[in-house]
Amino acid sequence: MRFRAKPIGAILAGGPGLRIGGEKATVALQGKPLIAYPVEAVRPVLSRVAILAKTGTRLPALSGVAVWIEPEVPCHPLAGITHALALAGGRPVLVCACDMPFVSPELIRRLIKADPGRAPAVVACARGAMHPLLGCYQPRALEVLSAAAREGTAPLVETIAATDPVQLEVDEPEELFDVDTPDDLLQAAAMLDQRRAVAPPAY
Repeated sequence: MRFRAKPIGAILAGGPGLRIGGEKATVALQGKPLIAYPVEAVRPVLSRVAILAKTGTRLPALSGVAVWIEPEVPCHPLAGITHALALAGGRPVLVCACDMPFVSPELIRRLIKADPGRAPAVVACARGAMHPLLGCYQPRALEVLSAAAREGTAPLVETIAATDPVQLEVDEPEELFDVDTPDDLLQAAAMLDQRRAVAPPAY
């Protein structure tokens, strides 16, 4: 069996978050910074986790998580993905956006265990829609995506789709819910309340 290096976790936080008023990583959701949710999903699975951010990105204090500064331009998710790959020392990178509060450790495990074959990545999908901001990118993805990352203008989904990634169907589509607007934040809070209401009591 071919040895597969364990990925490094990369939480993408370099976007400006304009639709939610900026500083997306620190927006409070049920008393916690939004970025804390994906970090808490990735850390039990991967021993090395880094946040990809711009120089001026405001971040909360998170123990045991490195901060990798990505280039100031372009402001595009591909910049974070390719920069993480460049710093990963030839290891795969498990990418997760900072605004996905419902990602679970179980889904992270499925993504890193899925066989990419010759594809540059395994990305999450649900109901026919691909979500490239949650995926496990192989070292070879760096070469494939570098040109588009430098230009910083190509639509993300179309760019990743053109690389023919393996698509992993997600059992619970709400795990891919992302918070882009104040309304999304309210919906996420309501979803968390509903989860707690149906959770079994702790003994």
